[in-house]
Amino acid sequence: MELFSREFGQGNPVIILHGLFGFSDNWQSIAKALADERLVITPDLRNHGRSPHASTHTYIDMAEDLHDFMQSRWMFSADIVGHSMGGKVAMQLALNYPDMVNRLVVVDIEPGQAEDNHSGIFEALLALDLNKVQTRQEIEDFLAPRIPENGTRQFLLKNITRTEAGGFAWKMNLPVLWAAFQDILSPVTGDPFTKPALFVRGSKSDYVKDEDIPGIRQLFPNSEVVTIQDAGHWVHADQPAALLQVLKDFLTD
Repeated sequence: MELFSREFGQGNPVIILHGLFGFSDNWQSIAKALADERLVITPDLRNHGRSPHASTHTYIDMAEDLHDFMQSRWMFSADIVGHSMGGKVAMQLALNYPDMVNRLVVVDIEPGQAEDNHSGIFEALLALDLNKVQTRQEIEDFLAPRIPENGTRQFLLKNITRTEAGGFAWKMNLPVLWAAFQDILSPVTGDPFTKPALFVRGSKSDYVKDEDIPGIRQLFPNSEVVTIQDAGHWVHADQPAALLQVLKDFLTD
């Protein structure tokens, strides 16, 4: 599978992986800031953005996609940064192909079974019939009572694009993502990854709890956990400057 990607800068490579419902643009400001000294690549994962749609969506699938993506560019190792679902893809790649990952950064997710924080969002998006709306305002009006948090709603609306016929369509493969939701919540598995790993969590998020840290250390024994204050699950949106500094400190050659 040939993943769509964006590239910034030059130097030793850093690959940044977005989360569920996201795509490469979500990390563009962080990528450009890191690109002063590094080649930064932001792919769209399968079933997201401009990458191909597929019938399955497991972490093994996505780790293989990334492995093939790197090999096709003669890139046999890189620093890998992943947020949420993308963090689990990054972990699975590190567990399956440790030689390909120099340093691992996982943003606001842990390797175990995830809690269901998205069923309500899926239900709202699946209830939206894009064939029956003519304007983005109609879409906004439909989703507002079902997804009250404006930031989340605006993030999701970035997934809607105009078709050549003038209608609307999802960029992401929404039916497959919903069908594979239990796979998305599932843990990653493999032998421990012993290279440096950094787990970054937001102080206002409950995706990585204190009781999850022993499980992190079991699979990633050479890891540290950093908490960024006043950040929720979308750490890169809530506290971009603080996250950028943490990334630069950890990824400095």
